[in-house]
Amino acid sequence: MGDVSDARNLEDFTVGDRFETGTVAVTEQSIVAFASDHDPQIFHLDEAAAKDSFFGRLVASGWQTAGLTMRLMVDARFLGDTPLVGLGVESLAWPRPVLPGDVLTATVEILEVRPSRSNPARGAMRTKVTTVNKAGETVYQMTSTILMPRRGAQR
Repeated sequence: MGDVSDARNLEDFTVGDRFETGTVAVTEQSIVAFASDHDPQIFHLDEAAAKDSFFGRLVASGWQTAGLTMRLMVDARFLGDTPLVGLGVESLAWPRPVLPGDVLTATVEILEVRPSRSNPARGAMRTKVTTVNKAGETVYQMTSTILMPRRGAQR
């Protein structure tokens, strides 16, 4: 972790703030490797066998898309050095599959900023994360709440 001065606090954010991430390319090899370890369904493991599946081709696991989105968010450092700690997920959707060759990018939008009622050193931010493919089509969307320190709080 870098200098504490790189940390962001609840007070640094306002409703409507938006943060863009970098990109990540999804390869057939990464899809198969992730599925082999975590989601071994045929449409994630084998292009030929996937032709007869629900998707009709090889697609990434939704959990791989979620993990890649998390990596994009962490790498974007929209919280600076403040850790990205989730308190809960309100909604989660995969409106379209991620395909080999897709390039993903995400946007984090701040929906709500609120101090804790029980702990003056903390607060919470409700966020909406939208991940899109290279065509700009939404492939993942999550609304969740993250824990945030308050300015001047002990870390």
